[in-house]
Amino acid sequence: MKKQERNLLMITIYDWFGYELPIKDRYQFIKAAGFDGVLLWWSEDFNRNDYRNGPQIAREAGLFIENIHAPIKNQNSLWLDNLDGEALTDCYLQCVADCAEFEIPTMVVHLPSEDKPYNALGLDRIKRITEKAEHLGVNVALENLRNLANVAYVLEQVDSPRIGFCYDCRHHYRHYPSDDLLSMFGSRMMALHLHDNNGSHAQHGLPFDGTMDWSTTMKKITKTNYSGATAIEAMNWDYEHLSAKEFLHKAFERAKRLEALR
Repeated sequence: MKKQERNLLMITIYDWFGYELPIKDRYQFIKAAGFDGVLLWWSEDFNRNDYRNGPQIAREAGLFIENIHAPIKNQNSLWLDNLDGEALTDCYLQCVADCAEFEIPTMVVHLPSEDKPYNALGLDRIKRITEKAEHLGVNVALENLRNLANVAYVLEQVDSPRIGFCYDCRHHYRHYPSDDLLSMFGSRMMALHLHDNNGSHAQHGLPFDGTMDWSTTMKKITKTNYSGATAIEAMNWDYEHLSAKEFLHKAFERAKRLEALR
């Protein structure tokens, strides 16, 4: 199946960035701010009942779809020998199929937390997901949260070009500041989440509004030879004084600054 093609160093943003907007307005505002593409939330959680219409509406607005984010509601069930574990596995398998159907190259997944250690059943489920991803030509990017041992184990055990890494810069420095995740997993990077540590949530702020060392971070990303988009995963949690359009224009300006550091 033909996938979307991208030029180097394009700029994207997480599509549900915190404002209640009609979906068509959302994507038109994103495009008008200057963004090339979007990262899509892929579930009905958080009242996003029209998520399956997102790809067509985004493309009609002139945006490409960089990836989808798989549901996170039951993310810790993947290793469990019960119906919840099987249901989550089926959910991820469906996300792979959806990527192929909607011509989206990559899906992002949260592995269970550090206090839910990997096991043989979980690895078998990952291998089932890998087989489907290889068959359909879809990338599965494992995002770093407080789950480093699980991510490291799966990437070590599953040697597939379709299983890789989603680097979240703020999660990195929040949970494992002394570990060089980009040296460890940068060769398998498939997605980026860039945001700062300012505000009441200490994450998902606009770049350059917190204490992240962006010069160092972007140089390390560049050293991995990752050629994907500069992807912003900011929320409006502490920017309520800005309109949606103002927030997006500020986000795009910050993304251009990050891009210049690559």
